[in-house]
Amino acid sequence: MSYLGDLRAVWGSGVLISVGVGVLLQDESGRVLLQQRGDSGLWGTPGGGLEPGEDFLTAARRELLEETGLECSNLALLGLGEGLVSGPEFYHRYPNGHEVYQVGMRAYGTLPASALEYAAPDDSGETLALAWFELDGLPPLSSNIDRAKLNVLRVRADLPPLPLLPFPEAPPHDDHLTRLRAAVGPRPLFAPGASVLVTDDRERLLLLRHGRTGRWVLPGGKLHPGESFEACARRELAEETGLRAGRLTPVQLLQGPEFRYEDSGAWDSVGVLYRAEGVTGKLTLPQDEVTDARWWSPGELREAELLGMYTRRAVETWRGRASLVP
Repeated sequence: MSYLGDLRAVWGSGVLISVGVGVLLQDESGRVLLQQRGDSGLWGTPGGGLEPGEDFLTAARRELLEETGLECSNLALLGLGEGLVSGPEFYHRYPNGHEVYQVGMRAYGTLPASALEYAAPDDSGETLALAWFELDGLPPLSSNIDRAKLNVLRVRADLPPLPLLPFPEAPPHDDHLTRLRAAVGPRPLFAPGASVLVTDDRERLLLLRHGRTGRWVLPGGKLHPGESFEACARRELAEETGLRAGRLTPVQLLQGPEFRYEDSGAWDSVGVLYRAEGVTGKLTLPQDEVTDARWWSPGELREAELLGMYTRRAVETWRGRASLVP
């Protein structure tokens, strides 16, 4: 059974955050490969949910093979500007009643049109048919996540974006992941979230002392259902520091098996690192979660006791500076 299938056995049909990857494939004439879905009969791009310990590109290759029988040698993740998926518009209710907010990434590659002659989807029933479509002649699509993915290609081709379908308001913020952990026990769970690089006028990095471990972390935290990565970054920055950013630019995705950590069970981080600009407000710390704050120069950071691989990799990115390009 899949990751989400395991959770559904305990959680039922209620809202979950689904971490997944979509695959955009074009042939030599610019047509896009779509699959007719077994659950709804509508069309969409290949793709699906990640399994614990899996990175996005590995999942993209696996899902492509399962749903089409094809492999793509130049398949790669899109940059964060085109590739990142999150927000209330990506709510989806499947025909069986299961509700999700989809977050994740998009991958892109090319195949010759003739590759479809060798397509061989697995026997799961997810794929009823496969076909190439012109970007201005698309069939009925399955969901907003497919519309938004195809809009990436339509914008590139100077075509107007497809309008998104209506979607409900995101639910009020609550302790969703805490409740999910209590329901499913110590098994690995995905923890999507965001962190923020904040610097002062002396080019020093702001780190916070984690109240429970005493180690240093970036401002940041986990997504709520229906929240975008950027909205999460803004909320966590305000809650943990009292600061607000005029602009947040995504600079790095921190995800993969090396970012698993243990805290009342296993968590696989799916984090987006943002650079803050135009920061305003007075640095004010919450009373319990954060016990101290400090501005660190690049040289001083060698002495900082950083919390986990996630924070270490984020700090390495900041120190490298050249990596801070979307």
